Amino acid sequence: MQRGHLIVFEGVDGSGTTTQASMLRGRFAGTGLPAHVTAQPSGGPVGTLIRQVLSGRLVTIGGKAPGWATMSLLFAADRQDLQENEIEPNLREGVNVICDRYVHSSVIYQGLSSSSRNVMPWIHEINRHIREPDIVIYLQVNSEEAMRRRTARSGRMEIFDDAEFQTKLIEEYDRMEELFSESNILTIDGTLPVEEINDRVWAEIEKLRAKGAPE
Repeated sequence: MQRGHLIVFEGVDGSGTTTQASMLRGRFAGTGLPAHVTAQPSGGPVGTLIRQVLSGRLVTIGGKAPGWATMSLLFAADRQDLQENEIEPNLREGVNVICDRYVHSSVIYQGLSSSSRNVMPWIHEINRHIREPDIVIYLQVNSEEAMRRRTARSGRMEIFDDAEFQTKLIEEYDRMEELFSESNILTIDGTLPVEEINDRVWAEIEKLRAKGAPE
C-alpha cells in the first residue's frame, strides 16, 4: 500500500491555516483520495492542556503562564503523541495527513518567547524524532490583517496575540526557508482569495503525487 503524504500549513494565527486545511481535505475527497486533518496543539491530553494555557484558563503559581521552555516541552510531547497515535497510523494506511501547525511553529513561537535565538537548536533537538513533512505551506499575511481576522473570528485575546509580538513572529516566519533549510517550503500570499490559495496548494500536491509515495 502506498503511504500517504504529510502536508503542513504554517503561519500566524489568522493567516488562514485552518480554512485551507479544511479546503484541502475537501479537494482530496473530491478526487476520491483519503485525507485526514489534524492540528497542533492536538485534541489529545497534552494538547488539551496547551489549549488551556493559550486561552489563559491555566496558569502557574503566581498567576503567570508557563515559560517558553515548559511550553516547548509540552508542544514536543503533544507532537510526539500525535505522531504515534494519529499521524503515522494514517500515513501507513495510505491516508494523506494535513496538519495545521508543526515543529516550525514551536521553533518560532517559543524561540521568540525566550528572547534568545540560541534556544532554537534546542527546540529542534527535542523534536528530533518528528517526521519531516513532505511539504510545508506558509500562508503569509501582515500583522494588521491577521489581527483583524482573529478579532472577527472570536474577539478573545490569547497569550501570543500582543501586536508587537505578532509583528516579530511574522518577521521570523518570513525567514522560514533560512530557518528550516531541510524543509520543502512553499510560501503563498495569505491575502489572496481562499479559492485561489486552494488552487495553488492543490497544484503542489499534484506534483507530490506525481513523484510517488514518500519513504
